[in-house]
Amino acid sequence: MSRTIKDYLVIGFKGVAMGAADVVPGVSGGTIAFISGIYEELLGSISTINFSLLKTFKNEGFKAVWKQVNGNFLASLLSGIFLSILSLAKVIKWLLENEPILLWSFFFGLVLASILYIAKQITKWNIAAVLIMILGAFLAFYITTLNPLVSENSSLLFMFLSGAIAICAMILPGISGAFILVLLGAYKPILTALNDRNLKIIFSVVLGAIIGLLSFSKVLKWLFAHYKNITLAGLTGFIIGSLNKIWPWKETITWRKDSHGVQVPFIEKSISPFSFQGDSQFIWAITLAVFGFAVILFMEKWAEKKQ
Repeated sequence: MSRTIKDYLVIGFKGVAMGAADVVPGVSGGTIAFISGIYEELLGSISTINFSLLKTFKNEGFKAVWKQVNGNFLASLLSGIFLSILSLAKVIKWLLENEPILLWSFFFGLVLASILYIAKQITKWNIAAVLIMILGAFLAFYITTLNPLVSENSSLLFMFLSGAIAICAMILPGISGAFILVLLGAYKPILTALNDRNLKIIFSVVLGAIIGLLSFSKVLKWLFAHYKNITLAGLTGFIIGSLNKIWPWKETITWRKDSHGVQVPFIEKSISPFSFQGDSQFIWAITLAVFGFAVILFMEKWAEKKQ
């Protein structure tokens, strides 16, 4: 595939969007990859990374390896993701603490529109596809109702395992890797490590993520190659079920103290905006949800026009 510098800049911006989504515990970067039209290419590129590359490097050199792994694409995308995570971590953390309703409203509209987009990719609906979609929705909904671990573990081994598990969720549309980190009790230690530039923890998480990514991407690529409609139906269900997690209006059931001794929400449940205690910011929330929905529609139309 022949691409220009402009094309790779666009891919980099898609990476920025994926990174921003992955920082939020409830939104999947995989969803952004899918609706931006790079999901299957991403899986295909990652799945080419294996030990056979050593043989290619020995016989044909680095240039052949770079071409085999679609290096320009991966480098552009990963640069955008890492730049976004490092630069937006503090911004997202501030928004989660100070404007959670508005942040969740934007992502709720974005994810809601992505359900329609992904469902449209299913070329044939049958009983199996419907059942898989329902199963995926129930599974994702159940995950969103799980209670996070009370303790926060920052050991390097735990950070490695957390990275490996979370990356599998990050590349699944609808399942938030950041939310999995919250459930494991690893989200705040990792966010703190990013803000403090704690290289040991960052390296452990990245190493775990790389190993998890290389393994799980092969499974997804095989599913897309052999059971694409069923796989898409399952992903659609996952996203439907995940909407509970990113519903903007929550009621706090229990609180806990963070590492700084500040009381923060621990267990929450979704409620009606009209039952919300305090300023529901209803008009602004609806406006941002509509804007998020419109962003996906624009991206879809743009992609169709480009094709």
